Amino acid sequence: MSQTLPSAGEGALTHAGTPKRAAVASFLGSAVEYYDFFIFGSAAALIFPTVFFPSADANAAIMSFATFGFAYVARPIGAIILGHFGDRIGRRKVLLFTLVLMGASTFVIGCLPDFHTVGWWAPALLVLARLCQGLSAAGEQAGASSMTLEHAPDNRRSFFTSWTLTGTQGGQILAALVFIPVLALPDEIKFGIGWRIPFWLSAVVVVVAFLIRRTLHEPPAFEEARKNAEIAKLPVADLLKGHWRDVLRVICCAFIAAVSTVFGTLAISYAKTVAGVDGTTTLWLVVAANIVALGTQPLFGMLADKIGRKPVFIYGALASAVLTPVFLLSLESGSVPLMFLAAIGYFSGGYAAANAVWPSFYAEMFSTKVRFSGLAIGTQLGFLMAGFAPAIVAAMGGIKPGGWVQISIFTAIICAVAAVSALTARESFRIPTKQLGLK
Repeated sequence: MSQTLPSAGEGALTHAGTPKRAAVASFLGSAVEYYDFFIFGSAAALIFPTVFFPSADANAAIMSFATFGFAYVARPIGAIILGHFGDRIGRRKVLLFTLVLMGASTFVIGCLPDFHTVGWWAPALLVLARLCQGLSAAGEQAGASSMTLEHAPDNRRSFFTSWTLTGTQGGQILAALVFIPVLALPDEIKFGIGWRIPFWLSAVVVVVAFLIRRTLHEPPAFEEARKNAEIAKLPVADLLKGHWRDVLRVICCAFIAAVSTVFGTLAISYAKTVAGVDGTTTLWLVVAANIVALGTQPLFGMLADKIGRKPVFIYGALASAVLTPVFLLSLESGSVPLMFLAAIGYFSGGYAAANAVWPSFYAEMFSTKVRFSGLAIGTQLGFLMAGFAPAIVAAMGGIKPGGWVQISIFTAIICAVAAVSALTARESFRIPTKQLGLK
């Protein structure tokens, strides 16, 4: 079976401009979805312990982080459901549905009563809305990555799919920028109506992204499979029969996503509690690192198209393990310039490598007929680690003086699991798209 790549233009002439449009649609859709997802993370660290729980102490922080993690419980269920329909009826329809569900559930969160109004019904309703967010997010990255990869030229798949995850960085930047002025409000406003505004604003950006995404057509690989009656009747059954090893591999590799929650959610609480760093400063750290990642992630994607997915992904995992204690100690140093330098190096120069490459790396393990399901189920099971990382580390005593040790050890272990799992994968960057996932 030949593994020689076509020239840069081969296979793209009949769909000129489509790879770019697919990448742009994936970027914008992911930015909107993960704006919604990340404002919840910021609120879980800085707002929800006061608003939704009876006392703003360490136990309230743990419970608040647990609500953040509940979305990751829903994500595997959503992955099975949305993966099935994504492989059966198409990527585009599922991606439109995920946008609407995420937007609606996020808007509802902004309308919820607080604990002092309805008691424990308040956190219960918060968890329910968070579960809906998780169901939506389960299909977003898998669908966007599948669609973009299947539209891309064979020799530039990693570059184009990197824009899906770069969109998540855009969403995190927007979420942080929206929350910064909220934190500057007086407490009675901030914990009253102020924190709700970022959640309500999601309705506007969801409408914009929906209008953009609905113009994109299904990728040629999926249309060809549908034309040739190669659509799986039960994608999950075919997936577990022919790709169960790849699903396990993706689950373990996807542990790397915990680095993102350590950086974007846990570190905010750690910096505030241990080092007395105000929430505005830590949010600016997130903004700065993600802005730089907007540039580094496409570069890492281009590198992976030249030298392969595995070396770039493994570098990102190992660099994250090494740089976690550096970043955490910088938060304790009191030096704001050092904090920014460490944050940018850690996230944009380390984790961004794995983050940029995984959409192509994981998706290329599966054939067209089960790609959406394989990518969704594998990543969402692996992302459970990311969802509960803040609560796990908080329960281990990581949110106290010296807690950087527990956080660093936890991060090093998950990064090592991801790196070792990646080593067992087949290198796929020279395999034509039509032959991906074929044994």
